[in-house]
Amino acid sequence: MVVLIARYQVSPGNAEQVLAELEEMATYVGQDEPGCLRYQVCRSVEDPNLLVLYEAYADHEAFQAHRETAHFQRIIEGRVAPMLHAREREVLEPVIG
Repeated sequence: MVVLIARYQVSPGNAEQVLAELEEMATYVGQDEPGCLRYQVCRSVEDPNLLVLYEAYADHEAFQAHRETAHFQRIIEGRVAPMLHAREREVLEPVIG
């Protein structure tokens, strides 16, 4: 299993649009990516412009396939990324549990 934690610091005024784009992304992931075990978007209660994505994939191949999909390129790279002030990600492998 591979887990991705992505932190999106959204530029002011763009949070609702980014959330709408991520909701569309979640639909495509659910329909077209059987290797994605979980795709969850969380919003900070202290900073409404901070979104954290929690994604779990069956393996490295499924994770890489996700990044190569047309919907990832169109929605995340094409529409979401330009609305972000900062974007960080951590790729993790579970070791306990």
